[in-house]
Amino acid sequence: MSSEQTQTKWGQFIPLVTVFFFWGFVAASNDILIPVFKQAFNLTQFQSQLVSFAFYIAYTVGALIYNGISVVMGQDIVNKLGYKNSLALGLVISAAGTLLFYPAANLHSFPLMLSGLFIVALGFSLQQTVANPLAIALGPIKTGSQRLTLAGGINNFGTTIGPLLVNFAIFGVATSATTNVSIESVKIPYLILGVAFLLVAVFLKMSSLPDRPTLVEASANDTKSIKGSALNYPQLVLGMIAIFLYVGVEVSTASNLPAYMEEKLRFAIKDIAPYVSLYWASLMIGRWTGAVEAFTEDMTLQKILRFVAPYLAFGVFLIANAIAKHDLTPFYVYAAVIVVLIGADMASKGNPARMLLIFSVMGIIALFIGMFTTGMTSVYAFTSVGLFCSTLWPCIFTLAVSGLGKHTSQGSSFLIMMIMGGGIVSLAQGYLSKFTGIQYSYLVGVVCFAYLAFYAIKGSAILKTQGINFDEKISGGH
Repeated sequence: MSSEQTQTKWGQFIPLVTVFFFWGFVAASNDILIPVFKQAFNLTQFQSQLVSFAFYIAYTVGALIYNGISVVMGQDIVNKLGYKNSLALGLVISAAGTLLFYPAANLHSFPLMLSGLFIVALGFSLQQTVANPLAIALGPIKTGSQRLTLAGGINNFGTTIGPLLVNFAIFGVATSATTNVSIESVKIPYLILGVAFLLVAVFLKMSSLPDRPTLVEASANDTKSIKGSALNYPQLVLGMIAIFLYVGVEVSTASNLPAYMEEKLRFAIKDIAPYVSLYWASLMIGRWTGAVEAFTEDMTLQKILRFVAPYLAFGVFLIANAIAKHDLTPFYVYAAVIVVLIGADMASKGNPARMLLIFSVMGIIALFIGMFTTGMTSVYAFTSVGLFCSTLWPCIFTLAVSGLGKHTSQGSSFLIMMIMGGGIVSLAQGYLSKFTGIQYSYLVGVVCFAYLAFYAIKGSAILKTQGINFDEKISGGH
């Protein structure tokens, strides 16, 4: 980095995180659409996962288009357009996708619904390519992952209320006895969402966000890493696999949860939404906790906030579900599970590699508990995977793009490409469930977390050879 920033640029960061909210709102709402489409269109569990597949494969297609245009132009398209223009363009593309929900609902067309979701995510692909490295760049590198974690916390405010609002749009209030599925009821919420996309595009265009932020470079003596393309950086290549598997386990855990609760616990579709909301709220809880260091360097205040932030986020979940008139009694016990998250966060000491390792191990433990217990214990175990997925995206992203310098936006696009893991791993788990049953199909997630633990160790070692040591940066070194 050519010049050290000592503070987060909050005036620029706050407008940026609005797009993170939208990503979460739509992604989590998909988990409500899956069981609804499954019933309305008479789909198998494997076919219902095409919702996740269509949505997440669009990230790969978007990244390929981005790189293809960059090759044709002979220049990185984000660097050419600028970061603000690229964000606005991505929002306009997503708004176009929401328009398809209207004819899709009228025609009762599953393929057209999938096409709408695909185009929405196509816009998200460009937005994510820009927004993730930008969030890291709007302040000192030592708090880059925490800043991205904070943005993720806003993302998960969207994931918490998204399922509740979409569930309300389809089924009405929670106390209603209605169980009929109305595909046409999704039209208006998604059209409103499209208008919101356009308004935020204008808002960001007028904001003070930088068009070409200063990005972190590898040390000058690492001559190998500064040649050629982003794919010359081993931390990026291994990080691409990590993003694929991380998004895979995060999405597949949630998207298969409704089927598990229907088949094993005999829940009605309309009663599952609060638990889907809890899963995504768990990511918000973890991210609010992991973002503490981005707010203050006062160690005493950090210790206090590490206990306050997660329960504040949990309170948001409880309030949202109280407004939706859901019974809160089953969720109070979850407050005890959050204590485990706080302990894991404190043990990580803000180091993204150490946090990735600890949280991956905790994710494996949570999945094993879910697979080998019954009743609500297993549900809480599966939803707690959200706690341990919460900070993995910023940890992986920070490790993968650190040292890329002028190749950062290209490297970011490669990482965004791998978001397709959300669709492919979900399909894999849905397919495996035919042979193992839905509960033991979560073994897929265990494999994903195992690789993430490996990347935590390997990625940190690679960066140290390039002169990037997060332990030193956290303690004030360079």
